Amino acid sequence: MECENVNSVPAFVPLTQKIHVAAALFTPGLGGIARVARNTARALIETGVDVSLLSLSDEAPVEVAGRVASRAYGSKVRFLAHCHAAAITHGGFIYDFLGTARAHPRLPGFKRSYVVWIHGIEVWGDLSTERKNVLRRAGLVLSNSSYTLARFEEKHGTLQQARVCQLGTEEDKPSSMPATFSGPPTALIVARMDDGNLYKGHREIIEVWPKIVSAVPDARLVIVGSGTGKDSIITHAANSSASTNIDVKGFLSEAELAQVWSQAHVFAMPSRGEGFGLVYIEAMRHGIPVIASVHDAGQEVNLDGVTGYNIDLNSKDALEERLIDLLGNPDRSSNMGRAGQERWQAEFRYSAFKNRLIEVLG
Repeated sequence: MECENVNSVPAFVPLTQKIHVAAALFTPGLGGIARVARNTARALIETGVDVSLLSLSDEAPVEVAGRVASRAYGSKVRFLAHCHAAAITHGGFIYDFLGTARAHPRLPGFKRSYVVWIHGIEVWGDLSTERKNVLRRAGLVLSNSSYTLARFEEKHGTLQQARVCQLGTEEDKPSSMPATFSGPPTALIVARMDDGNLYKGHREIIEVWPKIVSAVPDARLVIVGSGTGKDSIITHAANSSASTNIDVKGFLSEAELAQVWSQAHVFAMPSRGEGFGLVYIEAMRHGIPVIASVHDAGQEVNLDGVTGYNIDLNSKDALEERLIDLLGNPDRSSNMGRAGQERWQAEFRYSAFKNRLIEVLG
């Protein structure tokens, strides 16, 4: 990797010092990276660390574990100034991803050690020299999965200061509206739909849906999410011969989404680009089996044949067969969903994430 000489990377500071957590967003409902930022800040605060929070783009005040984040109101200049001011009173920084970590102070007298998260697709391709140097200068790089780190290092080389810290939900308790496996057999996908970046399995599921309905006549496909590619997915679904069994709902509120989760028999998101897949562990929290893929970190979260299936999208019939298997066998779906909830309880609830994070930072 071509980058500046950063042979003496400072280790991250002890958690006894004041820590500045700087993120693009903390607002709930605005993506997985914001959720990781909230969980990171919350874990530190609940552990007794003296933490301050800074948001680049939140439109309204956001409180995390009793602390209200300062806001830069979308101004990168203001965000940069906040970070430099924080260097006077803080011993270390944590950034939610490479973009915000570019604001880290480097002026003489302002240098502080920092931690930065990497999440997946944003570090698997080509990186600018600036972003490479952000990684090399970090005292610690937190990777959300072993897969994310391995794929990064395959492209860019070994990152000695990187550590894996798998993620968790924001909850410690199972859903109060768990899946009941009653009603029409329903496959659910909850994911963004963006033009030119439809890698999460929407099209693949829609394409096999006529065969699913042929085998399980009352089967329904529910698609939840927003994005610039939503209209193309709506068109693709409308052109299907099984269109009457497909419902594209778009964005849903938390209350509406909870109802949809409770009606699902399987969560199907056979993606090619998940660095972790927070939505998989959310499905597990609801007691719903998962269909992920063998092409990304989904296989690290979802245990094939235990909590669901990880399918090879290059195998012609794999997706079709697994969907029919789970939608046509509610007892099997229920058993796998129960196993998934047990895995979530042990590995992916908030407390499990908190313990992992503090151990890595400590």
